[in-house]
Amino acid sequence: MGLKKYLKRVGRYIIRGVPNVNVEVNITPIINGATLKDKIVLITGGNKGIGYSIAKRCVEEGADVIIVGRNEEDLKDVSIELGKKCKYVVYDVSNVKTIDSFYEDVIKCFGRIDCLINNAGISLHEKNILDVSVDNFERQFDTNLKGSYFLAKKVIENKQEGDDLNIIFISSERGLQCDDVPYGLTKSAINSLTRGLSRRFYKNKVRVNAIAPGVTASNMTGRKIEGNKFAENQVAQRYFLPEEIAEVAIFLLSDASKCISGEVIACDAGQYISSYY
Repeated sequence: MGLKKYLKRVGRYIIRGVPNVNVEVNITPIINGATLKDKIVLITGGNKGIGYSIAKRCVEEGADVIIVGRNEEDLKDVSIELGKKCKYVVYDVSNVKTIDSFYEDVIKCFGRIDCLINNAGISLHEKNILDVSVDNFERQFDTNLKGSYFLAKKVIENKQEGDDLNIIFISSERGLQCDDVPYGLTKSAINSLTRGLSRRFYKNKVRVNAIAPGVTASNMTGRKIEGNKFAENQVAQRYFLPEEIAEVAIFLLSDASKCISGEVIACDAGQYISSYY
């Protein structure tokens, strides 16, 4: 604590006395099939990959889910598959100018938002800075960072006093390493944002964490869920499944993890610990 803050605190104690604060903590156990009962979860990019796997598990654990994406046909198919507890809203997260009308549509689904999964993201797979164009830089920053940033802002400023809010950003192991391409840079920023929001708003019952997956089977990475998962250049000697990431998300969404906030949890078997290069 800095001297200035210390002196201010001493001054408050002299004027007001030592505060008498009573804090009670209730422990919430994991109950399979009801871990997220009565929670309403908004998931961007919820029609495929990691987002879809999280949406599916949320429904299985009792939550009502709103999935968001750009392709209405895919969203509708997933919504039908997951049943009446899953609704969808068509929205491009990079188009933040329409966020107000989008949020109104979201609230119409179930009346409120308890949890936000900022999952939507793109990677254009540049090798290094020499391959990066201005347009591709802006596309990735608009989707991965700006879209997630302003959606988090929207749900925080609309939270009712006294309600809990749980935000999870889907980051990447790339965000835990040095990098020179937009995808990795956006994820580094997401990690910083996670810690900054948690530090600022945890006292207001807002919990913020990030999950940083390693190479995971998805359309983005080109790895298929079916068949051999072997990957020689990975510490785990394999790549990962979206269902594995979803299990971590369910725990972070649950009240059993209320003591966890401001964390970026790597899900890559420690691959990020070594240099990316």
